[in-house]
Amino acid sequence: MVIQDLQRFLESQVPGACVPVDLLKIAKSVSIRRGNQRNVPRGGYGQPPLTLVVDGECCLDRLYGGFFSDWVCGGQWNRMVQFLAVLIQTVQSNNIELAVFFNGALEQQRLNEWSRSQIALRRNVNSVLKHVTVKGTPPPKVWWVAPVGLRTCLRMALRHLNIQVLCTMDDHHQEVIAFCRENNYHGLMAEDAEYIIFDPPRYFSSHQLKLTYKGSLETKEFILDEVARGLGLQRNYFCLLAALLGNYLLTESDLRDFYAALVPNYDRQQTPQEEVIRAVVKFIVNRCDVNNLLSVGAQIFGSISDPRVAKFKESVQYFLNGTKDGFLRYKPFQSGRRDGGHRQSPHQSVPKQEVQESKVVVAWARRPQVRQEPPSCSRPHLHPATAQPPPRTASRLMCLGQRRCTAPTTLPTLVVQVKATRSPARRLTPTHCLYLQSPMKSCEQASERHQKGLMCPWVYQVLTQGEVKFGVCMEDENSRELPNAVLFYRPVRQFVYAILFNLHHHTFMARKAKEEGQKGLATEVPEIKVREWVYTKNNPYRTADIVEATPINWAVPTVQRLWFGSVVDDKKRRLRAFLSCMRSDSPLMLHTSHVPQHLLIMATVLRYIMSNPTGPVLRKQELDAFLVTAFSPDLTNAHYLQDLQLPLVTARGAQLAALFMLGVETALFANDACGAPVPWLMCCPWLYFDGKLFHAKLIRANCARSLVEVCDGEIDLVAKVERCRQAILEGIRVEFAHPLLPPMPGAGGHKVGPPPPYPMAHPPGRGRGRGGPVRNSVQGGGVGRMFSRGGQLQVAGVVVGSWGPNYGSSGNDYRPRGTRYPHNGGGNMQGRSESSRFSRSTRGRPTVLAKRRTIKKREIRSSRGRGMSMEAPGNRWGVPQSSRSARFVKVLSLRR
Repeated sequence: MVIQDLQRFLESQVPGACVPVDLLKIAKSVSIRRGNQRNVPRGGYGQPPLTLVVDGECCLDRLYGGFFSDWVCGGQWNRMVQFLAVLIQTVQSNNIELAVFFNGALEQQRLNEWSRSQIALRRNVNSVLKHVTVKGTPPPKVWWVAPVGLRTCLRMALRHLNIQVLCTMDDHHQEVIAFCRENNYHGLMAEDAEYIIFDPPRYFSSHQLKLTYKGSLETKEFILDEVARGLGLQRNYFCLLAALLGNYLLTESDLRDFYAALVPNYDRQQTPQEEVIRAVVKFIVNRCDVNNLLSVGAQIFGSISDPRVAKFKESVQYFLNGTKDGFLRYKPFQSGRRDGGHRQSPHQSVPKQEVQESKVVVAWARRPQVRQEPPSCSRPHLHPATAQPPPRTASRLMCLGQRRCTAPTTLPTLVVQVKATRSPARRLTPTHCLYLQSPMKSCEQASERHQKGLMCPWVYQVLTQGEVKFGVCMEDENSRELPNAVLFYRPVRQFVYAILFNLHHHTFMARKAKEEGQKGLATEVPEIKVREWVYTKNNPYRTADIVEATPINWAVPTVQRLWFGSVVDDKKRRLRAFLSCMRSDSPLMLHTSHVPQHLLIMATVLRYIMSNPTGPVLRKQELDAFLVTAFSPDLTNAHYLQDLQLPLVTARGAQLAALFMLGVETALFANDACGAPVPWLMCCPWLYFDGKLFHAKLIRANCARSLVEVCDGEIDLVAKVERCRQAILEGIRVEFAHPLLPPMPGAGGHKVGPPPPYPMAHPPGRGRGRGGPVRNSVQGGGVGRMFSRGGQLQVAGVVVGSWGPNYGSSGNDYRPRGTRYPHNGGGNMQGRSESSRFSRSTRGRPTVLAKRRTIKKREIRSSRGRGMSMEAPGNRWGVPQSSRSARFVKVLSLRR
């Protein structure tokens, strides 16, 4: 949409519209100016602060701490928390108050816009994975993709730092600007041109936000008077401009003919957006009358009867609702679905006959001229001590949650009534059926916690709309080794759906009514189906998947009992319900000596991955890498993690980190649905995971001979990892994944970049370590390790040779220069590890990188076979030989 380019256009093409500012200096000026007045400051004491609303969705990279080069590893959470602590300390010490909003609304009306952005993000992910696979280095920042779980981590971190966090419930943009106006905030910080159209008190760029070393908090401010002067438009024409630039209501494809008439030789892909913006501004200045939208629509689309005219009017009205004069008349409304559903007009109310038939209110009227609220949501009186107006947005959205979730208490009886009165003209969708199962008290609690950012947004979306959407994550859509992450955790969500809508209770009541033959009670179990928007290669958000709830195999209490029960048994059932959703209901998971409380979320996710019934996912060294990362003392050392240099970044490691973090988000979803048996302070991901540290441990685990080497020789750490692994693998059939065979040399595989700078830097699957057959390395005096699938040769720390993979047998043997093997005797030679082999490069000889050295013919013995190896009868030293043994290799002369 062209409107998304409007802010960049104003910043670069309109002189004086965007000026650099220091927020700390603005806060001082606000305190001085308001300190001279007699108004009571906010909070009743101290100097009045500079109050800003921050749209967190627009500054995820800024709140994360910037474009760290290793963001692809899965998220550097401790470093993010350290940056946020410094930022918040600077903000609070300079008398600035923040309120950070995150998008917790499903926004069905924007699904098309959201799906386009996710598909564009999918292209970035493909580029990142290709870059990492080919070069083995972090990708450039132009491909930055938010690590999986970033929004969840930011909500928890800001809450931990005592910053006000809020989640929107219906329309993100409208609720953010309404909160800013109703609470008299000084300005808004975002990176979305729609906020410019809403004409906020002050507007700052979140993309330009920088915390400098000299102690300033710099950004850029858009001077809206200069914007209007530079465009040649009055500020009341901004809504018309936004409607004609294209948005989710009136799309760019609807305006293609209009653009073609304004811009000669218009092409959507070739024409610069600046030309389109200038042409639309010129059209509005010369030929538009803002007081007669019908005539403007007929002028643009040729006829008043054109359906795009109604979209045009609706679009203008949407932006007017965000302005100072129009926001009081705004009420959120439900838009129809885009995949075959009927779209309800925002000015239509629900017919009374349909409401009487279904006995459930599934929509509400939106009356733009009169603001009406139910009696239960009447506005409270001002407190005389503070004289501060209450947050009307909060009360209004709370009422919205109550109206959406209002349902009778006799749920089974209601289901029978709906089924009896269903007619072909009035068919309830699966979402409408879900409203019947939503208890009022639970929805009120979910609405309150959702709005305050205390609960996973999926809970409220499922309870109120029966629908949830999942963005793309760092995964290869063509991978044969790792599953689709969202689909992989679908069984967990199916258990959660059954808990949220009391499926076990309904099943019990239906069976009891059927056995006793009582009339008036439901004898059929209601169908609980949720719509999930998931990206797959075959279905890139075209249609939603209908997912049916799956009951847990024990008597799970109702959601009211799980959320509000206060006895000891209720607490135990909460924890058991959560563990059952994660396939982790085993005795050792509850022993803190094996699984500490702050590692319970991590342990349940790893156990779920290991118990995958369709096949193994993790390799043994990868499981150890996760556990060593969680127990590592370096996990909380942000300075160490900042200075840590990764010799290699692997695509599989990045995908494993994304798979794990999505599992963490799913576990938090299950935890909130079960009444939060795990306290939120024990759920924070920075307590047990860091993507950069995990990558370092994974590289080391793939090359180490034992867990002791991965743990740097710390026996206490080894014991903790072993106990936690025992709890994770308790009672399940342990099966680890095996690496796929790489393509044969010359078979058209991807060209691999230069080898890592030292031998331990090998990606998973290239150098076999613990987890594959024990034939990976040999280490002699002064000679570096050599790997059966390629590696480097080092002498005294100097790389003297490198070689590619070899696909023969494992019976080759290399002896360092100056060593002799006896030709007779018995038993294995002391101090000698399993043998490795040289492997030929494409031209049959290793790459020479150092001084001239000669290795005698007798020093190297080769046994190349077809994957079959055997031990000759006369071989007393256990040196394996293939069927083609008794053959020497050519003399390898290493020359400069």
